[in-house]
This record gives sequence, C-alpha cells and structure tokens, in this order.
Amino acid sequence: MHFYIKSYGCQMNVYDSQRMGDILISLGHKQEDQAENANLLIFNTCSIREKADDKLFSDLGRAKVLKDKSSENDFIIVVAGCVAQTRPEDLLARHPYVDMILGPQSIQSISERIDDLIKNKNLDTLILTDQKASDKFEKFNKTGSFAEKSVSEYLTIQEGCDNFCTYCVVPHTRGREFSRSVKEITAEAKSLVANGVKEITLLGQNVNSYNGVDESGETSRLSRLLWELSSIEGLKRLRYTTSNPKDVDEDIAKAHRDIDILMPFLHLPVQSGSDEILRKMNRKYGRERYFEVIDMLRSYRPDMAFSSDFIVGFPGETDQDFEDTLDLVKKVKFSQAYSFKYSPRPNTPAAKMKNQVSGDVKAGRLQRLQDLLNQQQSDFNSSFVGREVEVLLAKEGRHSGQLAGRSEYFQAVTVGNSDGLNIGDIVKVRVTNAVSHSLIGEEYQIEEKCEIKRKSKVGGIDEC
Repeated sequence: MHFYIKSYGCQMNVYDSQRMGDILISLGHKQEDQAENANLLIFNTCSIREKADDKLFSDLGRAKVLKDKSSENDFIIVVAGCVAQTRPEDLLARHPYVDMILGPQSIQSISERIDDLIKNKNLDTLILTDQKASDKFEKFNKTGSFAEKSVSEYLTIQEGCDNFCTYCVVPHTRGREFSRSVKEITAEAKSLVANGVKEITLLGQNVNSYNGVDESGETSRLSRLLWELSSIEGLKRLRYTTSNPKDVDEDIAKAHRDIDILMPFLHLPVQSGSDEILRKMNRKYGRERYFEVIDMLRSYRPDMAFSSDFIVGFPGETDQDFEDTLDLVKKVKFSQAYSFKYSPRPNTPAAKMKNQVSGDVKAGRLQRLQDLLNQQQSDFNSSFVGREVEVLLAKEGRHSGQLAGRSEYFQAVTVGNSDGLNIGDIVKVRVTNAVSHSLIGEEYQIEEKCEIKRKSKVGGIDEC
C-alpha cells in the first residue's frame, strides 16, 4: 500500500510516526508525502490541547472525501496516538468510516492489523488501546531504520508519566513511566549515526527521570546515559527533552559542563510562576526550586540557554498569580518559550475545578506574557550579532544559495553564500543580523575535517 502519516503535537509523536513508517516500509509499503497519493492514511494524534483535536477532526473530514472518491478497494484510515487512546468510542461515533484506532502503546501492531483489514473487508473498526510500552519498544528494537533520516533525529528513551499533573492527560494516554535499556538505546543511536544522523535529541515525557538498566543490570540515570552516548563515533551533538524541574540533579549540570557534544540549551517547563498555582497543578516544586535549578545549571555552564512552557488562566489563577509568572520570566530570562491558554482536557482534575478563568481574561494575560517572552527572545538573539555560532546545517534555506540549521543554543540560523557547504556540515557562522525568531549569517568556516574534540569519561581530551 501507499501510506501517508501526519503527526500532531509533541516530538514523541514524530518519533512514533517515524517508527511506524519504518515498520511499514520494511514490509514493502511505500511512504508518500501527500495524502492524495496514498490509500493508507495514518493520523498520529495529540490530546494535550483542544486545538489539536480540532485539527484532527478537520483532517478526518478531508480523509473521508478521499476515501469516497477512491477507486481502490483497500482504502484504510487509521487514527493513532493519544486521542485514540482516550476517546475511541467518541471518535468512532463521529467518524464511523475510520478503520482502525491505535493507542500510543499499540502502534507496533499496525502492520499485522492492516493485513487483517485487507484480508477481511467486513471487519468492524479495530480498536487497540490496551498494550504496554515494553511491547512497543520490543517490536521497534527488531525493526531497522528504513525511512530516510535527516541529520537531526529524535530517539525515545523514556515514555509515560508518574507525576499526574492535574491538567494533563499523559498518564492516561501513555501510561506509567517506562525506561528503555541502555543497550537498546545505544544500538538505536548507532544505527541513526550510521544512517548519517549528526545530532540526536533524547525524548521522554520526563526524560530526566530516566532509569533504564545497563548491561550489568544496574540502573542508569540520564547523566550516565549521556556519557555512554557521547562516545559514539560520528555523533556530533546531543540534546534531551522534556525535563521536569523537580528531577534535575547536579550530575546533569556537570554533564553540561563536561560533555562537549551536549548542547548548552535546555527546555525546562515551569508552567506558572505562582506557588499556589503550581500546587494546584500538582507540579511538585515551587518557584524557588525552579530558580535553584536554573542557578545550578548556570553555575556549571554559564552560557546555558533555557526555554520553557507556560499555561495562563489555570483555574483559580488570580491577577497576583499571573504577576508572579511575569516576575519569574523577568528573573530567568528565556531564550525562547511556548505559552498557551489553559484548555480543559477530558477526565483531568483541573477540568472539574471551580473558578475557571474566563476566555477574555486568559486572552489578555496570554498576550502580555507573549509580549514579554518575545522581547526576551529578540534580546537574546540580538546579543549574537557580530558573534560566531556553530551551526549544524540541516536543510536548504528559503532562498537560493542558502542553507539553514540550528545553533548550539537551538536558534534557527540561515547561512547565505553557502557554496561549498553541505547539509550535515557543522560550520562557524558570524551572525550579521537577528530577525524575528532567527539569526542570519554570511561568513563561515568549515570545522576541521576530524572528529569534534570531546572529553573522555575520565576527563581527558581526545585530539583530532
């Protein structure tokens, strides 16, 4: 079959979609870039915010039109991911033409279940929402990388969540925390590098609560895993996301100081600057703990840059609570951030809380917060004009002769006059301009043709 996959929401969905693609390609199916060219449409969904739901339902309407017009006997529509896990019956009631519903821990079954649908066209909609993360990754471990890889890729090391924030559906969609073994992760990382990947971002709902076992059977924390992966020949950059502030420890801070390929950028969601709202959210830390984590990381890596997530208008949020959030932002100074109006999600405690904040108030607060965050990002980027940054070139730029990539600090950077440069090169770029949310550079210098110097596990330095 010819298949098309669309991912919504988080990076973990992107990773899951890539692995579904690997499974299907390994069995002879062909991936398409456009839904119109496929007879198997897969929508890998997110349920964090209501807006993602709206996008899905709109896409499903267009998928039905394609299915009705198709001359193919086998035209299959699959809804996978978190919406599939939380509301399969609702999905089927609204969209009875959907052929398969797969929860996040069941996506490894996609190939077998598609065969079932092809062989038996009278089958009712297949609903699979009851498997485990361990089953999913066991299948992934047996499937090689078949889909084309970019120079920067994701690798899931931990899935699920034990925190039960009152606004969040993740524990109900992805289950309790599960960490893959060091051996499995290392093998997948080496496979990615062998396929031309230069940068790997480790993924987890709470990535810094990782506690997978190593080959001796001992538990390995995230810092140890980072050291293990840093020794992979050909791997140029390491990142990880998403971290909970309560789980950041000093070993992680030291890793940012000592591991050369670990980038000086961290996405560290705080959600609110109010202790009272953080308590209602069940975040298990307060604003002072957040400040302590920021200070600790910057004490080991002074140039560390931070991004964050914010929710405004959480139930019961007062004007003072919101002012506390603005105060936190002013003190930390973020290089970038994501901010959203609180969106009640089904079956979460926050959706049932009293004192829901009106839409107008949420909109006004969000605008004030975003104005401040955008100014901080602009100031951060402007501070790089005239300086050099190292950029991993990942794609062609918007205009002819340009290449684009990311700096060490996760800034989008466009490089002009790119003759002689290739996607995958790490180049030193002199920043000539900062516009909106990105940097522009013209002068560059290709790094020496050798492995990046990196510190060894015992603190020595390997030369080129």
